[in-house]
This record gives sequence, C-alpha cells and structure tokens, in this order.
Amino acid sequence: MERFTKSKTMVFPREIIVGHNTTSQIADLCNRIVRGNSALIVADKLTKKISGDEITKILNKANYNTKQKIIGQATVDEVNNLIDFANKNDVDILIGVGGGSVIDVTKLTSYEIKKPFVSVPTCASHDGIASPRASLKHRAGSVSKTAVSPVAIIADTSVIVKAPYRMLASGCADVISNISAVKDWKLAAKLKDEEYSTHAAVLATTAAELIIDHSDEIGPNIEKSVWFAVKAMIISGVAMSVAGSTRPASGAEHMFSHMLDHLGPGILLKGRKGKRPLHGEQCGVGAIMMECLREGDWEKIRDTLKKIGAPTTSQELGISKRKIIEALARAQEIRPDRYTILGETGLTEKAAKKLAIRTGVI
Repeated sequence: MERFTKSKTMVFPREIIVGHNTTSQIADLCNRIVRGNSALIVADKLTKKISGDEITKILNKANYNTKQKIIGQATVDEVNNLIDFANKNDVDILIGVGGGSVIDVTKLTSYEIKKPFVSVPTCASHDGIASPRASLKHRAGSVSKTAVSPVAIIADTSVIVKAPYRMLASGCADVISNISAVKDWKLAAKLKDEEYSTHAAVLATTAAELIIDHSDEIGPNIEKSVWFAVKAMIISGVAMSVAGSTRPASGAEHMFSHMLDHLGPGILLKGRKGKRPLHGEQCGVGAIMMECLREGDWEKIRDTLKKIGAPTTSQELGISKRKIIEALARAQEIRPDRYTILGETGLTEKAAKKLAIRTGVI
C-alpha cells in the first residue's frame, strides 16, 4: 500500500450572523463560543463611537469584564502594542470592531496569542472580514501576513449601510476580481503543477458571481446591497481558508494593486493628494486588464464595476496613466514566486500600454 503523509489544517468561522441589527446578538454569541468572561474590544476612534461603545455596554450588561483598545493604522507596532495589552489583561476573546485595519490588527494579535476573535465589520471594503490573512502597512506599501480566521462574524447591515458607499463598491470589486485570480491559479496548476483546490476555486467564483448576478440591486443607501456584498465577501474569505492560501482571491490583478501601493503617493493625479484609491478599487481595474490579457470576458467585469459604481479607468482611480503602465509592467515583481497570466518576466512597457489602452483604463 502506498504511504500517504499529506495533511492540512482548515479553520472556519463557527458562526456567521448577517442581517439587520445583529449587533444586539453579541453577548449571546460570546456565551456560545468562549469560556471565560474577559473581552477586549478593539476599534479605532470612529468605529468605537459607531459600534464599539454599544458592544461594550451590551457585554457589560451580560456580566463580561470588558476592556477597550483604540488603534490607528495596521502596522507591526500596533500589533505588538495590542499583544502586550491583551496579555497584561489576560483576555479570553478579542472583538475587532471596524474596517480592514482594525480587523487585520485584531486577527494577527489573535493568531500570535492564540485567543479567539470575533470579526464585527462596520464597513465592507474587502474580503478580509473573514479571511485568514492580514495586511500590514509597510514603508514600501503593504505586506500580507498569515493570521487566523475569525471564530465568528457579526455583520450588522444596518451599521454597514451607513458607511460611505465607496467602501462597499470597493469590497464588491475585490470579490469580482476573484474571477481573474482563480484563472491564474488554474494556469499555475496546469503549467507549474501547483496544488489546486476545486472546492476553494468554486467558492471564490461563486462569491464573484453572487455580486455580478445581483449588481442591479447594489447601490448607495440600500441595506439589501450590504446583504449581498457581505455574504460574498465571507464566502471569498472561506475560500482562502479551504485553499490554505490567498490563491482563490489573489492573482495578477492583486499584484498590480500592490505595485501601485509600492509606487507610493507619486502615482496620484494632481488634486488627488491624500485621496488614494482603495484596495478593491485597484483590484477591480486590474481584473479588467488581466481578463483582457487572457482573452476572457473583460467587458463583463468592466460593465459590472460600472453598474455598482466602482472605478474602471485611471482617471476614476485618480492615478496617472504613466503610473498605471509602470505598475502593470512591474506587477510580477511583487510575487515572483506566484505564477499568473503575467508569466515569469511580466509585461513589457509597450505591451502594458497597449493593454491599458485596449481596455479603456487609460
């Protein structure tokens, strides 16, 4: 008999609660998933007011010993500070209340101190609310770190709908870009014999199709929009847990986005100082071009992004045409170990310019 030694660990949320006024269920949720009564609520200055204080009040009423910690950007220093604070206060569970930065710092802290955490998004700008990865800001852009999936998620649509709609549109664009990422993964499996999970790929594609199929119902100030978007983002995050990597949701389109981050503030058009594009917005535009490069239905991606109000051009992103071309030509430098439609050497500047013009990005 052939000896089989392969093993894999997959961690999924035990409970996912999505819907109107679900914040009120936080105490009952914690009662079900944690032993002990010491809870640490992590938020930023804004999300503390939006939901953090309410969650603290609910848990205090339920006899939890609660602490609050306010954080800034998602940096290594913030993670280390939160680790120290959590250890000193001997917390049993961490509750990340906020956007991507808050949730990423909380999940990395949870991973390091081996304590469960609950993800409570107050906006939905990308699929990090459920994924086992975290992004930290770095001098040269951002770096992705191994973390842990939340033990539970509470997504209150009545809260998220009040966030700027641009964030939701960005989150939808991030999920739509899974179409490009999965095709890159299949290509790597075929040409480089990379390990590939059909189940993870199906989940990631299903998440993207959920947004595409309901794009007519996604718009500003519509709580039902949040319902579709958040469910898709959670499915996308679960796909990464199944795969054990970001492969189902991160391909050449994400390399393009990360290269834009790497190029710094000099990429912005005049008058856009300090108003950088969101991660999902960049990935959506990247997905248009990568799908065109592989002769796929890039118009469908472009048209869906337009329908939900996400950027499809360099002008809408607020990025100069020259920097779009540079990021596209240098995207492969971000992850030279990850095989995609860009191949092993990436695009020439001439080919990048031609691609961006063909898709109307520039």
